[in-house]
Order: sequence, then structure tokens, then C-alpha cells
Amino acid sequence: MTHDLPGDVLRPHAEEEFAHELMALARTDTHHRPPRWRLSPWAVVTYLVGGTLPDGTVIVPKYIGPRRLIETAVATLATDRALLLLGLPGTAKTWVSEHLAAAISGSSTLLVQGTAGTAEEAVRYGWNYARLLAEGPSMAALVPSPVFRAMETGAVVRVEELTRLPSDVQDALITVLSEKTLPIPELGSEVQALQGFNLIATANDRDRGVNELSSALRRRFNTVVLPTPATADEEVTIVTQRVAALGAALSLPPSAAPADEIRRVVGVFRELRAGQSDDGRIKFKTPSGTMSTAEVISVIVQGMSMAVHLGDGHVRFDDLLAGIEASVVRDPVHDAVVWREYLDSLATR
Repeated sequence: MTHDLPGDVLRPHAEEEFAHELMALARTDTHHRPPRWRLSPWAVVTYLVGGTLPDGTVIVPKYIGPRRLIETAVATLATDRALLLLGLPGTAKTWVSEHLAAAISGSSTLLVQGTAGTAEEAVRYGWNYARLLAEGPSMAALVPSPVFRAMETGAVVRVEELTRLPSDVQDALITVLSEKTLPIPELGSEVQALQGFNLIATANDRDRGVNELSSALRRRFNTVVLPTPATADEEVTIVTQRVAALGAALSLPPSAAPADEIRRVVGVFRELRAGQSDDGRIKFKTPSGTMSTAEVISVIVQGMSMAVHLGDGHVRFDDLLAGIEASVVRDPVHDAVVWREYLDSLATR
């Protein structure tokens, strides 16, 4: 499908949105590139954490946090070990995996989305049943999965929410990751992975018990844990950057969300997450939700939409309160008490 305007797409893929940065890095990249990598590991790290190239091109940070974590992730992908990005919801696991795939393979679209209903065909292959009935089993009748296509092209494939995949679907990855082959018993054949193939999986700590990874599968991953932002300033920077990008995609004016309101919301979420006031003097219960950075971004974008479309165009804290309360009160019994207690603590400061 084509689009009338280049800005029509609500959420461009990373390789499209940041194509100019990827091209600039490719032009100036003189470091060694592993087979079928579009950029060297050094350039991939630079693309993720930001920097200024010799030709003056500014690479905006895609991940704000410890550089060493990104270096470890990229070094893992340059080996034959798969990468597991682990952390709480909202710690940018999906964002990082998308940009890693875009920088390494030039495409972030080879994706398996893990859900309770994901079938084994999503990891292995399926069949075009019309051709299968007409012609019998053949490569022409086979429908390759994203993992299959990544193996035959030497690319990076992403598996989101690995612990949400049923156990039998997880097990289908073991042969792929250990032997680097995908058997096709119906054809007496197999697909052997080309150099450059690797897999990035994400999983969050809160869902670890949904379909816990077997020790056999976990051994085939190097795990990198993405933490919540260490400081308020770091979290404000992340939120400001993502809100600006999302606001632009939704045609919301950048002036709608003032910096002081962003900092106030970040402060509320950080205090509720920690169970104490910023100065440590007041303690209170923590909500059952994660109060993640992703939820902060959602609250502010919702407030911007409300202010622009239903108000005077400027976000005020009142525009954000409903979104904050919705993020806090997930359990109507426990979390309602937490929220009232927190509001009372604000009144005494």
C-alpha cells in the first residue's frame, strides 16, 4: 500500500525514521563489520547511544542509560549467542531490540510477537494449503516464518515477550539456536542459517512466571538486564524525547507539554515506584502496577491530546491527574488506598 504523504505513517519503522543517521554511519564507518552486518559493532553502539560523526552528523540517542549495556548486547549479537533483553515493563526493551535489528540488518520487521495463542508456525513455517492440496509438499507451498527468513538471509529476527509463548513454541527455538538449522521433515530438508543470523528476544520480570523459560532454552541466550532510569534527570530526558517524537506523529504542538509538568509527572511516578518521597522522609505503600517510564510517556501524551483538542492548548497538571490515577489504580481495593495515601502525603508537604 502506498501513502499520499511521507508523513502519513503513524509509526515509521526505525530504519525509515532514522535512515539519514544510518546512511551517515555507513559512509563514515571504517571499523570491521561482521558478515552481512550493515554497520560495524562500533557504529551500532554509536547509533543506539548517540554521538557526533566526523562529517558533523549528530546521532540522537535511542537509548539513554549505561553505554556498557548496549556494548554487551551488540558484542553478543556479533557472536553465535542469541540475546535476551530482560527488565520491567517500560524499560525500552522493544525499542532497543528494534533499533539493534535496524542498525545490524537494515530491517526491524522480522518479528514474532509472543502471545498465549502464538502457534509453532510463527517460529518454524506454515503451509499454503491451496498449493499443498494441489501440488503436495514443496518449497513453493511452504510459508516461511520470520525466523525462517532471517536464517536464509543472514539477518536478525526479533521475538517479543518470549515468556508469553507457549512452552512447545519456545522449545522450537532450541534447535534453531543450538544447531543453527531449521528441519523441514515433510520435505526431507532443512534450512541452515547464514552468517549474520541471530535472534533478539525480550521478556519482562513481571511475566517471568507466565511460561517460564526452560534451562535448556535460557542457556542459549546471553541476558542483558535493562534497568529503570537511575536518576530523575535521566528519566525526564527519556520522556521528553519520546513525547516529542510521539507528539510530532500525532500533530500535537511541541509547546503543549511544558518541561515543568513532565518533571512533575516523572517525580510522582518515581516516588510511587520507590514507596517514599524524593527526600526519603515520607514512606507510603507502592501500587500493584509497575509505574514504568512507558506509562509516564502515555500519561503525558494523553494530557497533551486533551489540552490541544479540548482545552486551550497548554497542558496543566489537572489534565494529567486522570491519566496518573488510571496508571496507579489497577487494583480497585489495594491501589485506591495507595493513591489516597499518596495524595494525602502531597497535602502535608
